[in-house]
Amino acid sequence: DSAIASHPEVVAAIRKGESGKINFLVGQVMRATGGKADPALVRKLLQERLGEG
Repeated sequence: DSAIASHPEVVAAIRKGESGKINFLVGQVMRATGGKADPALVRKLLQERLGEG
């Protein structure tokens, strides 16, 4: 949630169809968790939160 809240411009771009930008948010989550999160799961959760999945 903090990655989404901290980067509204990226979220807006994703919602406009620039789905590649989700990689940026995945990277932010990975950085915040010290690389301990599962990137595939993070991507899936972000897609669900942003209505992409």
